[in-house]
Amino acid sequence: MDPMKRFAVYYAPRPGPFAARAAAWLGWDAALGQPVPQPILPGLDDPAAITRDPRRYGFHGTLRAPFRLAEGLSVADVQTRVAALAATLPPVICDGLRIENLRGFLALTPQGCEAGLLDLAATVVEATDALRAPLTEAEIARRRPETLTPRQRALLDRWGYPFVMEEFLFHLTLTDRLPDPGPAMAALGAHFAPVLPRPFVIEDLCLFGEDDAGRFHLLHRYALTG
Repeated sequence: MDPMKRFAVYYAPRPGPFAARAAAWLGWDAALGQPVPQPILPGLDDPAAITRDPRRYGFHGTLRAPFRLAEGLSVADVQTRVAALAATLPPVICDGLRIENLRGFLALTPQGCEAGLLDLAATVVEATDALRAPLTEAEIARRRPETLTPRQRALLDRWGYPFVMEEFLFHLTLTDRLPDPGPAMAALGAHFAPVLPRPFVIEDLCLFGEDDAGRFHLLHRYALTG
């Protein structure tokens, strides 16, 4: 595999029915690094048309948003840092997952673990900050800073991403923004109901890499054993 142009630290489900169904829905299996056929669900004739953005990333929950490597660092440095971090952190146990409409796009969100998730994500952001190169002006512009609150802009400047710390909301994206999310919410609710884990446990830090085509691949999974 060619060198990755960016890296990220995500949650991704371990292999099993939930992971398989989520990868199929998005049409990209990040663990295999290849496209997979998307299911046609009732009322949703063209799943590819409403999953363009999440398909690039694969099914995941962001803990450390994608970043370019700081000068002088290697992939091995990232792997060492993330592995050491995972060994200090315990899993986060949530009651389960539900589908929500988040400002027009649909995502699975965890229930009953908000404080634990905030702590986990903040720790990951802080512990990996030295790995990332400073944002370029173009990267800042892509975050549309004019739409951010003053606090979000300050977080962008400090941590390279505006939705961290108290602004963090863990979610597993399922669709692009939709003019009417209702039909997709009904169809995806039925599609995922048989495989949603209960409890839902975040038990790994997953290192992802972005290839030259903009697709993300699961590079390594580090169990949370702290």
